[in-house]
Amino acid sequence: MSPRPTAALLLWSLPEAVPAAVSGIAIANAVDQGFLAGRPGVGMLWLASLLVVSVVGAVGTRMVFRRLGDLAEPFRDKLVHRVVGGALRNGADGRPDHGALARFTRQVEIVRDTYAGLVVVVRGFLVTVVGVVIGSLSIAPAIALLILPPFLLGLLAFLAVLGVAAARQRASVLADERLSDAADRVFSGVRDISACGTEAAAAALVATPIAEQAAAERALAKVAALRTACFAIGGWLPLLVLLFAGPWLVGNGLTAGGIMGGATYVLFGLQPALQNFVAGVGGSGLRFVITLGRVLDASDVAAAPRADHPKLDGHTVRLRDVTFAYGPHAEPVVDHLDLTVEHGEHLAVVGPSGIGKSTVVSLLCGLLRPDDGEVTLGDVPSADLEPAELATTRVLIPQEAYVFTGTLRENLTYLNPDATTDELDSAAAAIGADLGDYDTELRPEEMSAGERQLVALVRAYLSPAPLVVLDEATCHLDPVAERRAEDAFAARGTLIVIAHRISSALRADRVLVLDGAGAAVGDHATLLRTSPLYRDLLGHWEAGRTPASQPA
Repeated sequence: MSPRPTAALLLWSLPEAVPAAVSGIAIANAVDQGFLAGRPGVGMLWLASLLVVSVVGAVGTRMVFRRLGDLAEPFRDKLVHRVVGGALRNGADGRPDHGALARFTRQVEIVRDTYAGLVVVVRGFLVTVVGVVIGSLSIAPAIALLILPPFLLGLLAFLAVLGVAAARQRASVLADERLSDAADRVFSGVRDISACGTEAAAAALVATPIAEQAAAERALAKVAALRTACFAIGGWLPLLVLLFAGPWLVGNGLTAGGIMGGATYVLFGLQPALQNFVAGVGGSGLRFVITLGRVLDASDVAAAPRADHPKLDGHTVRLRDVTFAYGPHAEPVVDHLDLTVEHGEHLAVVGPSGIGKSTVVSLLCGLLRPDDGEVTLGDVPSADLEPAELATTRVLIPQEAYVFTGTLRENLTYLNPDATTDELDSAAAAIGADLGDYDTELRPEEMSAGERQLVALVRAYLSPAPLVVLDEATCHLDPVAERRAEDAFAARGTLIVIAHRISSALRADRVLVLDGAGAAVGDHATLLRTSPLYRDLLGHWEAGRTPASQPA
């Protein structure tokens, strides 16, 4: 917990403790000094004081809830960073985290809500108990000595049961998951089961998970019964002890009002506080612990230790005999590809739709790992580079440019937070983007696809990465704007473009042609002579062009 929000929460809990502390005193004085003394007006005034202190407590409660977000939201933000960071690390290590979305959208919210509820329940419990202790000691120390020990006994018994309850709750969740998995396998083959008459075998497949889940639920129900017994000890036994000790208390000088005040502390203080505590911690608390544990376990990915951190030797990109397929039984998308892209070179990648162009650039950028062969950046295997170093080595702009809600400056400097206004101006001028005031708040949903692409292009230009990969990142720009952007990146460093227009291929130093069976690399003139697919692609691209505009 952060110190300042916690201190504010504790400060506003003080007025909330006033009703708990004053209620028994007010009842005792109303009875002894008012109604039993024949002064009903005085008794009514003491009862009216309960209304006043209730207002004070309500103000404290209101301020507590207003400060609750200061604790819950930073906690949620840390969890979100943990989940997203873990998913990114898993992805960078070649282990896609398919459960990250569920943890981000559902489990994090469950943890945040239960965390806030636990703060309210535990704080309210402590506030009430402190108020009862102070109030009962003010009436008569004997009352506190009678009601607090059985209350603490019930509380300790409940805390002892919590460990068992957590283990059984976890077992119930796991049993439910196993049953769901088994049932899903059976239901997915229900037609085959009916056709083959194997209902008995299918029932046997789910029989054990059903029995395990039922046993887990019964065990959980027994824990619920134990919680009820703990509440009975801590909530009702203090009242019974006080009532049985009533004659002895009166014989030792305690008044009827004092005994009623003690009963008030039990019935309207300790009982509701313990009941809320048992229900909150025993229900939401267990969900909080189990869900938080699953989030942390799934998101805690330790980085692989590196004995000696490799250093880049230049910025040449090489693919050596690279093969890649999407799955162990799938046909290779890239098959024994050799390619070298020197620093400062401009390469265009062309080929039919779905042939693997984006796969190749993902391999070049280190986003995918080859099944065979090696990809190096600066003569260092991309798999050996830390994510932070990869980010400063290459930048990839996809077709769907990402723009987030925030100022234009925040969007442009995302990859280079220290960029100055002059550098922003130079980058925008190089790309040919008239973006306006850098402090303007952007609303991505109101921007056109071309506007989003211009923002992403300027952002990439400002990046320190010497290698820029455009995966159809200019498809929503007109040919003139596209040429200006590509020329700017080509003059800046190394540029790899997935071409969707003939002009992109013509501007490149070399062209990589992918045809599924292999690949051809060369300049425009060479490929016109040697690659039938390249000639077919040029014919397709030029189909709508006038003869005067066709290339020589």
